[in-house]
Amino acid sequence: MLGSFDAVLLARIQFAFTVSFHFLFPAFTIGLASYLAVLNGLWLWTKEEKYLALFRYWVKIFALAFAMGVVSGIVMSYQFGTNWSVFSDKAGPVIGAPMAYEVLSAFFLEAGFLGIMLFGRDRVGPGLHMAACLAVAVGTVMSAFWIISVNSWMHTPAGFEIDAETGQFLPTNFWEVIFNPSFPYRLAHTVTAAYLTTAFIVGGVAAAHLLGHRRKNRPATAATRTMFSMAMWMATIVAPVQIFLGDQHGLNTLEHQPAKVMAMEGHYESHPDGAPLYLFGIPNDETQTLDYAIGIPKLSSLILKHSLDAPLDGLDTVPDDEQPPVGIVFWSFRIMVAIGFAMLGLGLWSLIARFRGRLYDSPWLHRAATLMGPSGLIAVLAGWITTEVGRQPYTVYGMLRTAESAAPLDAPAVGTSLVAFVVIYFAVFGAGTVYILRLMHHTPDLGESRLKDAVEGPYRAAGITPAPGEAERIKKGAPNAAR
Repeated sequence: MLGSFDAVLLARIQFAFTVSFHFLFPAFTIGLASYLAVLNGLWLWTKEEKYLALFRYWVKIFALAFAMGVVSGIVMSYQFGTNWSVFSDKAGPVIGAPMAYEVLSAFFLEAGFLGIMLFGRDRVGPGLHMAACLAVAVGTVMSAFWIISVNSWMHTPAGFEIDAETGQFLPTNFWEVIFNPSFPYRLAHTVTAAYLTTAFIVGGVAAAHLLGHRRKNRPATAATRTMFSMAMWMATIVAPVQIFLGDQHGLNTLEHQPAKVMAMEGHYESHPDGAPLYLFGIPNDETQTLDYAIGIPKLSSLILKHSLDAPLDGLDTVPDDEQPPVGIVFWSFRIMVAIGFAMLGLGLWSLIARFRGRLYDSPWLHRAATLMGPSGLIAVLAGWITTEVGRQPYTVYGMLRTAESAAPLDAPAVGTSLVAFVVIYFAVFGAGTVYILRLMHHTPDLGESRLKDAVEGPYRAAGITPAPGEAERIKKGAPNAAR
């Protein structure tokens, strides 16, 4: 049955599935690592128990999410050698070094200090423990730095030449490879999205507990109130910043990948006297029209060109075989933008409630915040789909087509592994996610338990070390309890 499918399409679906699962965890842990560092710093500064309680509450969730992110990332990377070996061969000389640096950042910096962050508070002292929290927070951002650099290079390749004999991309300027034209915009937009994702998850959990306390006619704990307040401050401040960064990223995309912007806007036709901003429509690639279109005249030109009458090219200027799938890009972009403005609205709502003294006594605000809890995860997936599908039909934009990047595999082989991934991922990561939700269901309080070691005392790699004098008594044949 799988033989009737296209192997390249199955490989694309497999990579999209695995990277979507993977992306959810770093999108959460990047922001959560920084949040934990802030909580730990506030605890050391103020000695208020609510900050320690929140740290202990969220560090358990962070440990699980971090572990699932690492495992899903390792599995995903193997596909470069199985399903996309041609791409790996051709682009490997350029992207190999940044991806190696990402591994160094993730495993040597993050994982190296993670154990101290999780278990070292009572072992290494407050100063070193705080340094470990900061190292993990910085490590998550550095890991994102290198991965986004590789991804950005695939969108806006720079600093390379193509070997005439092998067809490989060879680096000529390392700094141009890393700081390619779209990298600064993509990095800022993605990392800010991660912080917003964390803020809304934290705010959603806090709001759910505030509603629960209200139903039970009990006062909310100090930790819950603080958690909600910090999350709403983050939403209020960062949401408008993210909208601005998204606009700047869009202008950069218009410069370097105009066909993607045409698909995002649904512009099949060129508009020489100002292009409308389509709010709704059904893209039709066959007829090259946007059916049932509802738009605001000339607003797209104002946003993209800062002039109502500025001309904008449409997909009628792009060959059919170089156009991205408009329907997917059109709708994923609108989902992302809609969620972004919803985040802005919730942030402003919370600000008004805060000034009125109703931040902790506004049930409709809390219901909205609970509903918006997973919105960041949906938005980052929609943004990733917009970016990656909009790059099609290229793997390296304008240089290497996706169909030319795939390994010479038969469809049944790719399809079988895809089915295995779907079953295993939903079983393993589904169970992990359910456990995380169970941890979130528990209300944080001042008596929040900490992560505990598996055994008391120091770990030993060579078994149990005899007590002082015990080894000598064993040699002499003296009886002891252990024997």
